Amino acid sequence: MPYVNIKVTEEGVTGEQKAQLIQGATDLLVRVLGKNPATTVVVIEEIPTDNWGIGGESITVRRARG
Repeated sequence: MPYVNIKVTEEGVTGEQKAQLIQGATDLLVRVLGKNPATTVVVIEEIPTDNWGIGGESITVRRARG
């Protein structure tokens, strides 16, 4: 049973986009690894930009700086 965890910043990902990510990840595992789509789990986590950092600073700070 494959488990895929997709993490994105919390910035308005739509339900349609999430559905596409879930279907796309499932299709990839079926096509590449021959996994059963009925037992493939995909979880999408939306992380606030204050809780996601790169290079010692949060995404919130980086985006505010431009």
